[in-house]
Amino acid sequence: MKLLTLLFSGVVLMTSVVSGADPKKESFGKTKDGVPVDIYTIGNSSGFSARVMSRGATLVNLHVPDKAGKLADVLLGFDDVSGYESDSNQYFGCTTGRVCNRIAKGKFSLDGKDYTLAINNEPNHLHGGVEKSLDKLIWKAAPFADDKGQGVKFSCTSPDGDEGYPGTLDVTVTYFVPSDRNAIIISYTAKTDKATPVNLTNHAYFNLAGEGSATVLDHMLRLNADRYTPTDDTLIPTGKIDPVEGTDLDFRKRTRIGDRIESVGKTAAIGYDHNFVLNERAADADMTLAAVLVDPVSKRRMRVMTTEPGIQFYSGNFLKGQTGKGGKTYAHRSALCLETQHHPDSVNHPEFPTTILKPGATFESKTSYAFDIDEPAPAVQKK
Repeated sequence: MKLLTLLFSGVVLMTSVVSGADPKKESFGKTKDGVPVDIYTIGNSSGFSARVMSRGATLVNLHVPDKAGKLADVLLGFDDVSGYESDSNQYFGCTTGRVCNRIAKGKFSLDGKDYTLAINNEPNHLHGGVEKSLDKLIWKAAPFADDKGQGVKFSCTSPDGDEGYPGTLDVTVTYFVPSDRNAIIISYTAKTDKATPVNLTNHAYFNLAGEGSATVLDHMLRLNADRYTPTDDTLIPTGKIDPVEGTDLDFRKRTRIGDRIESVGKTAAIGYDHNFVLNERAADADMTLAAVLVDPVSKRRMRVMTTEPGIQFYSGNFLKGQTGKGGKTYAHRSALCLETQHHPDSVNHPEFPTTILKPGATFESKTSYAFDIDEPAPAVQKK
């Protein structure tokens, strides 16, 4: 069998991949409360691999080959669970919710009742709350494998009233690496016993040159979005959906991220931190293409496909030079997020696609991050 490259505490280890073998399970330390946290390695025989941990159903590592076949970890994160419990963690790789992104002033009304949530991004509610948001829970893990690939299914229950949200919510997040291609596929489901808003995403920070690289501004990005949701000065949508044409948010063609970032850096977003409305997918397609990201040096290319109507492009504006995996420094704008989602504050905007999950219904969402090499277009032969 070919060898699978794994990263553990900054050291490259080699282990063989056996078709159909269960994902490798290791300890990732204990929480401040003494709760054990496990981490699982899933991958394929090409060397592509991911590591996912039970705290926050979090994507910790993602090893991707470059044009020469050299593997690098392209995700920001930490070497053990203590880093994820520290002030240095900025939602690195976690499952974000119950409602990702912002809810205006932490308030919404549903079925004639008013709800108040924590204000943790003044003056708004962000990413599900403070103490019991999904990124801070310890999830149950069920690893699995077959000839199609390896995966881990995480599950948890958020009780009625947690972080102010109504309804008991049962959630699953499944990470899967196919055996036949280099991709991490993330699938979500949720059920509730009372109507409640649900908007789930993964908050991975990517640098395709490898985590710890100095900048992501030289990456090339294309977004399959003709429109976006403008926001006020607190990054809450106004309710409008405007065209990107003629703005610094036009990524319909492959564009270097740093080319126009200083212009948007002078706005309330202090860089890119915008929700883009994805173009509708074909009727026969399972998912729509959301984004294509390329590192021009390593030639790693990432294609994002999703069932979601929007994607948040965040350019790492608040990264502050914290120390991450292997002692590497995570500098300002040294990574970016491409978070597939429903639009921010949808619970207060009936004109947006709804985020309300009702009893008897099942929330379902799927996103794929697939990797290959950015090959030049073939030359046109002249007659």
